Amino acid sequence: MPFDPLLLGSVAFFAGIVDAVVGGGGLIQVPVLLGHFPNASIPTLFGTNKVSSIAGTGAAMWRFTRAVPIPWRIVLPAALMALGGAWIGAAIVAWLPREAMKPLVLVLMIAVAVQTFRRKDFGHAATREVSAADRPRAVAFGGAMGVYDGFFGPGTGSLLIFGFVRLFGMDLLRASASAKVINAATNVSAIAFFASHGPLLWSAGLLMAACNLVGAQVGTWLALRHGTAFVRKAFLVVVLVLIAKLAWELLPA
Repeated sequence: MPFDPLLLGSVAFFAGIVDAVVGGGGLIQVPVLLGHFPNASIPTLFGTNKVSSIAGTGAAMWRFTRAVPIPWRIVLPAALMALGGAWIGAAIVAWLPREAMKPLVLVLMIAVAVQTFRRKDFGHAATREVSAADRPRAVAFGGAMGVYDGFFGPGTGSLLIFGFVRLFGMDLLRASASAKVINAATNVSAIAFFASHGPLLWSAGLLMAACNLVGAQVGTWLALRHGTAFVRKAFLVVVLVLIAKLAWELLPA
């Protein structure tokens, strides 16, 4: 299919910046893909979005792991469970409409925003050390987030960050870094699922992947340079945008 490389490249670059800091790049890329390729199937567009996203997520993960200590004892098992969970979530779409998730996710994101606003110190610093006792909870968390990302998707990065802070006492910067590992796993699973259920737009996807990767480098630099205060502000902005988007979509036509 013909496409506008300047438009898609610019969108992917900006999405890469946002995704690297707090997630939410799909909120930018998916609507543009839907508008730019109106005749393409949903699995094709979602898979193409993941081709773009995984480049930026992978680059951000690599850079974060060099600068931020990641608690691999819980993040790795969570990522492995997320890998399988994302495939299951994508398969659920076949018999349960994605629209059914919107009211629940809207309530969930409002709760996340309220909690973050009320606690000015939320994620400002680690509140405890992660231990081996956290592994079962991490496995359950990773599996649940994998299913969610495969089935619905929007807000996965924000929910991962919130969960790592709330459940495991991480600061926002380490939570953001850990979230990239889970996101990378779910993206791999989603690409495999969508590619096996229809053709992907590889030319557009690979162009967007290159631009997303560059954007991710910029976003990771910003997060590492400005620390948790910057990540908190960006986190709140993305959560509020997602709340507004879901609320708008739920309004009667």
